[in-house]
Amino acid sequence: MVAKEDSGSPLIPALTEEHEALRRAVREFCEKEIAPIAAEHDETGEFPLETIKKMGAMGLMGIEVPEEYGGAGMDTLAYVLTMIEVARVDASHSTIISVNNSLYSNALTLFGTEAQKQQFLAPVAGGEKIGAYSLTEPMSGSDAGTMQSRAVLNAAGTHYLINGRKSWVTSGPVANFVILFTMTDPDKKHKGITAFLIDTTQPGFIRGKKEPKLGIRASATSELVFEDYACPIANVLGKPGEGFKIAMTVLDAGRIGIASQALGIAEAAYEASVAYARERQAFGGPIGHLQMIQQKIADMRTRIEASRLLIYSACAAKMRAKTTGERYTLEASMAKLFASETAMFVTDEAIQIHGGMGYSKELPIERYYRDARITRIYEGTSEVQRLVIARHELGLR
Repeated sequence: MVAKEDSGSPLIPALTEEHEALRRAVREFCEKEIAPIAAEHDETGEFPLETIKKMGAMGLMGIEVPEEYGGAGMDTLAYVLTMIEVARVDASHSTIISVNNSLYSNALTLFGTEAQKQQFLAPVAGGEKIGAYSLTEPMSGSDAGTMQSRAVLNAAGTHYLINGRKSWVTSGPVANFVILFTMTDPDKKHKGITAFLIDTTQPGFIRGKKEPKLGIRASATSELVFEDYACPIANVLGKPGEGFKIAMTVLDAGRIGIASQALGIAEAAYEASVAYARERQAFGGPIGHLQMIQQKIADMRTRIEASRLLIYSACAAKMRAKTTGERYTLEASMAKLFASETAMFVTDEAIQIHGGMGYSKELPIERYYRDARITRIYEGTSEVQRLVIARHELGLR
């Protein structure tokens, strides 16, 4: 469904032969390995460890990570294309890829020391281990400055003792390593947050309640509890007090990933709707001959393509930022906002086009609808995205 661009522009990056080959390989893998198990894993909520390992072997768990750290050494566009293709088949798998790539690996690539990259990045980028990102708490979501967890430096200055409860941690039940954001100086609020690299095999780390979610059910999500967890100072990511800066920088990349996920879900729902509109007979012919169905198809396709352009624009901005150092917050927020709301619009219309069958678990349409809903919440709600966009345009920092 995607038209190949002949050349790039400052806003739209060009798809090379390498990108096209990657997209074909990912689509073939997804249709062969993921499609047959997606419904079952959605039903049971079982984490798809085997297919995740296979994707790791393909280089999909560390797409932008340099090859010397176990990654594929490709660019942001390769990551976006991968996310779209995986989400077309199963959003749960794409969620796991998103966290590993944009939230976990990206943070270590940008802010990690050489030793940290060797210990915490290479095994995750290579698919041997699972990474997670933990910012949210039961009473602290978009307002990170209110978090209650604490990390206190011991008298010897060798370790931080961490205590507290984190929530909604994607891959929390299975993660080997976690990037944890917690307070080291509560008086400074968000400027007192520090990022830590957590080895989940160490004492004081406890996996809490697993969340029974509406959608992306095979992407395991849980609380994490820390009880006097001793974290060496060598495992501080960046500098003390830089945690909020790191979190926000990484979330820009995360929002591009979620926008891509939303687009993939929307594509799947759209393609199913077009096929159904051609086949389903009513009132003497295919329902696709009815103008109300045609209006839905036109609106769905238009929003999908507009989302794609916003995502590609954000992708180009992120790639430029590697040389200019500029932030791409605006582009990422616009892409995430529009694509996530497009996913909800398209999946809702897909159910309407399919009628009763769209509401039935016999078809994946209702799963697309359930999976799409989270894209308007995580990596920053739609309300937060509008706030970010408006403050940027009004010059409010």
